[in-house]
Amino acid sequence: MSELVTQRQSGLQKKYRFTEAKRNAISGYLYIAPFFILFAIFDIFPMFFSFYLGFQKWNGLGEMKFYGLRNFELIFTDPIFWESIWNTFIIGIISTVPQLIMAIILAFVLNSRLLRFKNFFRVSYFLPYITSVVAVTLIFKIIFSNHETGLVNILLNYLGFKSISWTTSYWGIKVAITIMIIWRWVGFNTIIYLAGLQSIPNELYEAATIDGASQVQQLRHISIPLLRPAITFTVFTSTIGSLQLFTEPLIFLTKNSIRQEGITMVLYLYRDAFERSNFGKASATSIVLFLIIVIVASLNYYLSNTIGTRKRRD
Repeated sequence: MSELVTQRQSGLQKKYRFTEAKRNAISGYLYIAPFFILFAIFDIFPMFFSFYLGFQKWNGLGEMKFYGLRNFELIFTDPIFWESIWNTFIIGIISTVPQLIMAIILAFVLNSRLLRFKNFFRVSYFLPYITSVVAVTLIFKIIFSNHETGLVNILLNYLGFKSISWTTSYWGIKVAITIMIIWRWVGFNTIIYLAGLQSIPNELYEAATIDGASQVQQLRHISIPLLRPAITFTVFTSTIGSLQLFTEPLIFLTKNSIRQEGITMVLYLYRDAFERSNFGKASATSIVLFLIIVIVASLNYYLSNTIGTRKRRD
């Protein structure tokens, strides 16, 4: 009899434990469910709907009509589309490369033992990243004003150069947007590199110093190789971010409309969707942009891994 009672008690305990574990699992899923629901509604569904819409003709209100590959034909025969690709890559290159180089240099300076007030400088460099993009763009729009009273034009006149129409000239738009991007993102990349430098054990530098390695040799054979994951991450994110450039040129060129000299791929699809109500063509552009990002990101990942493998072999 006692054995039967013991078996029943153990069975009840197992059942209670099972139901308790199940309750914990359900409560855990309920806690994380809002994020995944919102992510599915505002990210996954629009993405698949955009792929579907790329083969339709739709003005946003009327009935959709199947358009086949006509939207892609309109895109590839439009010279402004190719201009938007050119502008996107030019701004991306001239903003990403100097930005990452400056970030590495600043990270080494902030990691130096000789520098005082390190926390102050770290916060100062990171502040532009957390500042509103709209606010930053409006301030730079005033700094790069077309008038002779603009701050940059005043400096150019003082140095003996002519004033530049920053929002209408071919290179003026690109230079202004590039400086804006560098100012905003260099601090973020600096913090990433600084975290990577601080994760390198000091024993490696001490051993290299004992072996007679100079500061340059330590930088080349210890710091840079061990920073490779951080460099790969920043190059990857900066490249994708440059291909998705939108807010800065949009606000910078608002008064002058979206000019051909500064139009990017995202601005191109934005113009088609919300100014011309051609959502099918805009969605087709987003599909092309998606493929370009996949190709560039894959190439970036392949090159970073290949360079790293070759360095290990050498």
